[in-house]
Amino acid sequence: MAFPATWLDLREPADRQARDGSLLRKAATAAGPCPLIVDLGCGTGATMRAMSEHLPSSAHWRMVDSDPDLLARIPAGDGITLHPGDLGDQARLPLAGATMVTASALLDLCPADWIADLAGELATRSLPFYAALTFDGAMEWHPELPGDAAVTAAFNRHQQGDKGLGAASGPEAATHAVELFDAAGFVVHSAPSAWQLGPDQSELQVELLQGIATAAAEAGCEATESWLQSRIAAIAKGACRVGHTDMLALPPRAA
Repeated sequence: MAFPATWLDLREPADRQARDGSLLRKAATAAGPCPLIVDLGCGTGATMRAMSEHLPSSAHWRMVDSDPDLLARIPAGDGITLHPGDLGDQARLPLAGATMVTASALLDLCPADWIADLAGELATRSLPFYAALTFDGAMEWHPELPGDAAVTAAFNRHQQGDKGLGAASGPEAATHAVELFDAAGFVVHSAPSAWQLGPDQSELQVELLQGIATAAAEAGCEATESWLQSRIAAIAKGACRVGHTDMLALPPRAA
């Protein structure tokens, strides 16, 4: 489930633009007047940077990730503590005293039972959960090209493979999360947060397309290389939409 810092840096502006602003502000409010936020799969800290302008300067963050190289890019101190560790071991997550838990671009990499266990644990602690940018399986390009549907289907199959925690939920994660947190007693709000990419984001598009093509080929899709080259050639006059969903789950007392 490791991602290079260069990819995370490249996608952060698109993520920031895609996040649903209303849910982001509601999440900041739900974190309380003295926030102590645990960010799961924090990467280099994109969620913290996105939320910070809506939080008091006294906010504290516990940054949790399994990749020490990504954590090393986050400056510790000034209310930020770094917690390297296995996200699969939920019993060891540093949740004591927290007022909110967050995650971005994570749930689609996680099994449904991992999400269910997290919902149960956060319900026990009455902690709100803000999960942004969960991939929902929708990818569209303009102009359309032969192979788009086959590559998308293969990529989505690949997303349901083991990403380090067991068979991932992939495109079904957003739906699973809403259902599981609702079943755990949360009041759940969700909103679309799709990437809308144009020619001015060509570098991100090229990296994205290369990753999609590689995953689709591994899932058995043929002719991905010709599709990739045609897609890259179309970037200058085209557009791309990648579907995501944001979710804010509030425990009953906070709803």
